[in-house]
Amino acid sequence: MLDRLAARWRHLFKLDPNRKLSDLALKKICESGTDAIIVGGTDGVTFKNTWELLQRIKDYPVTCVQEISSISAVVPGFDGYLIPTVLNTDNAYWIHGAHHEAIKKYGEFIPWDHVVFEGYVILNADSKASRLTGCKTELEEADVTAYAHLAEHLYRFPVLYVEYSGRFGDVELVKAAGKVLKQTRLFYGGGISSEEQAKTMAEWADTVVVGNLIYTNVEMAIDTVKWVKETKMGR
Repeated sequence: MLDRLAARWRHLFKLDPNRKLSDLALKKICESGTDAIIVGGTDGVTFKNTWELLQRIKDYPVTCVQEISSISAVVPGFDGYLIPTVLNTDNAYWIHGAHHEAIKKYGEFIPWDHVVFEGYVILNADSKASRLTGCKTELEEADVTAYAHLAEHLYRFPVLYVEYSGRFGDVELVKAAGKVLKQTRLFYGGGISSEEQAKTMAEWADTVVVGNLIYTNVEMAIDTVKWVKETKMGR
């Protein structure tokens, strides 16, 4: 089951099908020692570019999962599927509407044992994901802690994903979420661009996701694998 596999992930790379990546860079990413690769993005993600990226990744023995942002871009053949629901929005479409639509269309074909539901808290107001979903991003520690409790105790999500999407986040907010979670795994993503940043977030998040750095400095992106994995959890 994918949730058991995800419970062991410490470091992930996230590749956007709508962004160009050379064969050499992809080879380095896939052979870096990361625990898995997520394929997904906010805009410009299609069946075609997702399928093409998956075929390239399949040349390497690395776990590869798709994070689904559009039902038209769902591609069979991944090792699993991550299904995000946005907690800090009032727009019901991004909470459960898109999911209901997808299940109506694909319900009998969904490999439920290979699906992990993620509760997203998007905190960068300037990000594409935040603007698309209408997130409330001006949150205090008490707000984030409440979302963590909501994800773990009410919804029983396997993953709470604190996402800053291109900007390094508020460590205290990530720390607040991490301190209250016991069973739900805390993912962090956003703006990792140095050893200090990678290790800081790795201290409080169970899993650190690195994305944009791949496209600006692939060598440093590869270094984040060891930086994250050698950091001991602080909670």
